[in-house]
Amino acid sequence: MNALTAKLQASPLLARVLPFVVFLVLTSCQGSLGPESHFWVYLAKCVIGAWMIWVTWPLVSEMRWAISFEALIAGTLVFILWVALDVLYPKFSQPNDSWDLQKQFGSPSVMVWFFAGVRLVGSTLLVPMLEEVFYRSFLYRYILAPNWIFTAYNSFAVKPFLITSIVFGFTHQQWLAGIVCGMIYQLLVIRTNRIADAITAHAVTNFLLGAWVITQGFGFADKPQWHFW
Repeated sequence: MNALTAKLQASPLLARVLPFVVFLVLTSCQGSLGPESHFWVYLAKCVIGAWMIWVTWPLVSEMRWAISFEALIAGTLVFILWVALDVLYPKFSQPNDSWDLQKQFGSPSVMVWFFAGVRLVGSTLLVPMLEEVFYRSFLYRYILAPNWIFTAYNSFAVKPFLITSIVFGFTHQQWLAGIVCGMIYQLLVIRTNRIADAITAHAVTNFLLGAWVITQGFGFADKPQWHFW
């Protein structure tokens, strides 16, 4: 651990990129050992992600939370757009129901609610910090300027704005909503000059999406929406 901490301290790039890459690699492993492993690997991913955040927290000053009116509005707006745009454009693949907890574990049970809680906590508390630090703090500024670590968060240029938003969008099945989402979060950072607002907005979006999936998927609606997870 000391060796890893030393490397992260010596490299601002590594401190902002490695946690996201580790999280992404573990995401690709979900379900690789059978349908149920999808959920257990996600749990392991959350534990490792939380540890990576704990290790990099003192090294990445922008990895913080900021509650602001703009962040709450942006997060809510992205949630509305994410759901509203869903049927209006082709996706990269068919809707994925790998998070259909009732299909895997039967009627609502301890395991169903446990993994629903894990998914909600992971997407709300961990994903926003890892992704926003990578996309908004690192990738956007890295494309913008050679001395990216000294570049202000509110610096604007078309090239990094478009590339970062497109890359962010293409990592999601709902690519169009993802691109719009990336643009909104980036504009929020440019407006406030803080990554923290985008982290909060992202958390709001993911929490509302999680609540939407749960209420739609557990018998409260005719058409489950598991693919949003």
